[in-house]
This record gives sequence, structure tokens and C-alpha cells, in this order.
Amino acid sequence: MKMSMKSVITLIAVAAPSFAFAAAYDIDAAHSSADFSVKHMMVSNVKGNFKVKSGTINIDDKDVTKSTVEAVLDATTVNTAEPKRDEHLKSPDFFDTAKYPTITFKSTKVAKAGKDKLKVTGDLTMHGVTKPVVLDVVGPTPEIKDAFGGMRRGVEATTKLNRKEFGLGWNKALEAGGVAVGEDISIVLALELTPKKDAAAAPAAPAAPAAPAAPAAKGTK
Repeated sequence: MKMSMKSVITLIAVAAPSFAFAAAYDIDAAHSSADFSVKHMMVSNVKGNFKVKSGTINIDDKDVTKSTVEAVLDATTVNTAEPKRDEHLKSPDFFDTAKYPTITFKSTKVAKAGKDKLKVTGDLTMHGVTKPVVLDVVGPTPEIKDAFGGMRRGVEATTKLNRKEFGLGWNKALEAGGVAVGEDISIVLALELTPKKDAAAAPAAPAAPAAPAAPAAKGTK
């Protein structure tokens, strides 16, 4: 059966959505946070944060298990609202930020964990050590339009890790027993996402076949 050129173009246009990639989003660092808390002197929790530096999240809404996450935190920005303590945290006793200025996470697996919940497994690199961790994620939220006409989504992730596994082993024994700094660190990531500026909505569709050349008029060379 012969098809007209118009029919071929129409068929390609209808089929094009099947080539679409998952939607790519940048982490909006200015509207995202990375907070942590750790036991202090066995009696209370010290809370602090790092600035989010950058990151990309690819979200496949049709099959969320195909989604991917990459994020970078700026370890040099560690802040617990106490300058002397912050300088100690930046020193070789802890994060050694002169040598290891960033903390990175790259997902290796995404699994559903209930309505609007995910388990995201990935490699966390901190203080030059890479270990697998699991993030408990709520979201991603549906896209909404912000006050400036842009689109946004959000995710929140929590996890707990042992700092000694990443070589952050400094501590000081207390006279009454116990230690100055707890080993377990609780982490909360609150991320706002915006559509990736350089992301293509879809790969180029196959080029339509060229129309056959019209026969030359009689009497011409």
C-alpha cells in the first residue's frame, strides 16, 4: 500500500512521544537544604547544615524506578551556629574540607515504598570514602507553577549514617562516661527542583523520507 507524504509525516508525529526521555530537573540550590543532627555530650542534639551546591534528578513518572539522582553538597559551608565548632568540623579531625570540599550522592537503585514514597539506594562519597546508603524519600510532588511562571517540584529525603564508616572518627571521652560526639548522624534533605535548562524534551524524530524529484519537463536538458 502506497502512503502519501502527508501520511508519512503524520505517522512520525504521532509516534514521536514514544521517544521521550524522562523529565530532567536541576536542584535549585538557593531553595534547598541539607540539615543534620548528632548527639552532643550524651544529653542533647547539635543541629547543623551544609549548602546544596548542585544536582540533577531525572524523573520518569511512568516508571519511577527508572529515575536517577545526583547531588553535591558543599562541605566547606558546614554550619552549626558556633564558629569555633564549625572550624573544628572543617579540620582534619572531621571533614577535612581543604582536602575533601564536597559531599556527593549518586543513585544506583530506586524502588517504590508506598504511596508517594521511595527507597533510593546510592553511593555517598564523604571525606574521601564511598559507601552505599539508602534514602527514604517522600515525593516527588507534581509540578506546580511558581509566582514567576516557572515550573517546580519537590522531594524530601531522610537517612541515618555512622560517621566512623566515613573516617570521621574524632571523639573525646567524658569523665562521667560516654563520649562528646555521637556516632550516628541523622540527615534531612529538602530539595526544590526546576526543569533542566539545557534538557531536550525529546530526541530528534527520524527524518522523513525525501519526496521523489519531479520528472523533468519534455524539451529540456
